[in-house]
Amino acid sequence: MRKLTVGIGRAVAVGGLLAVTALLPWLTRTDPALTVLHARYGDAPTTPEQLAQVRDRLGLGEGPFTFFGQWVRGLAHGDLGTSWVTGADVASDVAGSFWVSVSLMAYAMVVAVGVAVAVWLPALRRGRPEARGGAVAGVLAALPEFLIASVLATLFAVRLGWFPAQGWASPASAVLPALALGIPAGAVLGRLGQDALPTVFAEPWVRTMRAGGMPRSRIARRAVRRMLPAVLPQAGLTVVGLTGAAAAVEAVFAIPGLGGTAVAAALDLDLPLLQGCLLVLLALGVAAAVTVGLVRRRLLGPALAAGALPGATRVSWRGASYAGWILGALLLGVIGWGLTRDPLQVDLAARLVAPSRAHPFGTDALGRDVLARLGHGALRTLLTAAVVCAVCFVAGVLLGLVRAAKGLTEVANALPAILAGLLVTGLFGAGQTGAAVAVAAVGWAPLAAHTAALAEAERGAGHLAAARALGAGRGHVLRRHVLPGVLPPVARHAALRLAPTTLALASLSFLGLGTQPPTPEWGRLLMENLPYAERAPWAVLAPAAALAVVGATVALTGRRTAQGRA
Repeated sequence: MRKLTVGIGRAVAVGGLLAVTALLPWLTRTDPALTVLHARYGDAPTTPEQLAQVRDRLGLGEGPFTFFGQWVRGLAHGDLGTSWVTGADVASDVAGSFWVSVSLMAYAMVVAVGVAVAVWLPALRRGRPEARGGAVAGVLAALPEFLIASVLATLFAVRLGWFPAQGWASPASAVLPALALGIPAGAVLGRLGQDALPTVFAEPWVRTMRAGGMPRSRIARRAVRRMLPAVLPQAGLTVVGLTGAAAAVEAVFAIPGLGGTAVAAALDLDLPLLQGCLLVLLALGVAAAVTVGLVRRRLLGPALAAGALPGATRVSWRGASYAGWILGALLLGVIGWGLTRDPLQVDLAARLVAPSRAHPFGTDALGRDVLARLGHGALRTLLTAAVVCAVCFVAGVLLGLVRAAKGLTEVANALPAILAGLLVTGLFGAGQTGAAVAVAAVGWAPLAAHTAALAEAERGAGHLAAARALGAGRGHVLRRHVLPGVLPPVARHAALRLAPTTLALASLSFLGLGTQPPTPEWGRLLMENLPYAERAPWAVLAPAAALAVVGATVALTGRRTAQGRA
């Protein structure tokens, strides 16, 4: 019954998203015929007769639902249609992009696993319940993929010539983009595993194995096996995220991947190509979720059904380390300093000026003071990202506790934030509110998956069976037994996503869907100044360093100590 419910949820979510995609021209109030003509012929003048002919040829005259019905009928016969812009067969274009993206995803996952293991190693070597550190993982998780890609391309491809700068011609072409995608993803997985290890090391079997003289390496291997079920759902979502949300990295290296193809199709309103890309992304998301579920069942074994898993340990949170307080104070000081300066003053005579006494952080391409824009953009950037993270945390916990929402979680994760932004903008218009709604619409999915994994493991604990035998109701079990083991690690996961949320908002702003210029915003600072990174690196380093400091501060705030269950 449970599998049937999840399957129905997946089918409804996939069908609903594809149906909404068919409404994209009507939601965005954009004439698809005009967009298609501009995509084909640039800014050449068009006539009403040409627009009418294109509408008839695209089948838009009868409305979106007729168009969607025709697409579904074609899909039943294996036909994804033809591209509105190029006239090419959609199935062929999607298949080519799919294999490129899957190959890149595989390479990136190898990097991510390597980074995650490197983050886990200190705790595994100590073999103690207390897991310290995490600042490096916090910084790596906060670094933008497109910034890492640009730095790697400039250093190792352009200057040193060790790897190709663009294209997808050989395995060497995958090295730099795989590093750019895998490093932040591995840092997130490593931080989640590092949060789970203290609980594992506090379980009774660890003390028993130590008392029996088991080697520390063997205990570490078993601890990783016990910790993996809590991390695997996030790993499954990371697989899909690397495939569907790698548009920026693909653009840096000119890689014809699925993410970039989907975003380009959305911007051109090439609905057949967009729907084909989304269908493949969603199918990949479902396949990854099913695979993760099977592996988790294999790792947990019959203990889950028998209620023989150890219960969640009580976790104490100690105050931030001195390094965390120092970083936070420095960041606040810089923000306060920037607030005393004018962020909108344009001085074309001082374009891309290096840091000096007049401009401590230098100037941007319009001669505006980078320090001023960093300070004035802090409140808007951090407050909006914090609100989005809070909303995602609440939604993720609530939906993660509902087993029927599993299909919706998989679909939401497979949808890149940029595509969600295009859909939401049609309803709310371009602006900060629409961008925040778009990011929140997909940002809750990793938290929901994390919640579901932890809740499932906690429901399989033996003390829950004892509580039910004593007459405890569902509300009492949820409040006193399940949530204490779920909320702390998920809250920390939500805080860890502060920097990625900021960058997602920035991506939408860069496309004109979010914060509008000249309003200062950290992500916009990054993306506006990225083309000048080689000539004026300070304009990019300032917002990137601010995001890295935020990630490090979050990682250093609150060290976990597992104390065993009372």
